[in-house]
Amino acid sequence: MTDDQLTIRVEQACHDLLTAGAEITFAEIATRAGIGRATLYRRPELRAIVEEHRQRGRDALTLTGLQVQIDQLRTALEAVAANVRRHEEQLRRINRNR
Repeated sequence: MTDDQLTIRVEQACHDLLTAGAEITFAEIATRAGIGRATLYRRPELRAIVEEHRQRGRDALTLTGLQVQIDQLRTALEAVAANVRRHEEQLRRINRNR
């Protein structure tokens, strides 16, 4: 298994647990990702992924965490809206040139 495949499997396992509202543990991630728990502890990049998702899970339950998520969603929505406006303007220009 390549490093990229391992990373993807660990990310997916963390995401699944976070989405389900379940506790993110090294044992559960290892089981879901199909790798040894020791691998998660030994590989700093995999351990960092698990720790990041654990923190995200804890932060999601606080008002500050919710505010951060709302701000991130607002920023993402503003970026999507800007793209939509840009595409609408391009369509108007194309239709005028016909």
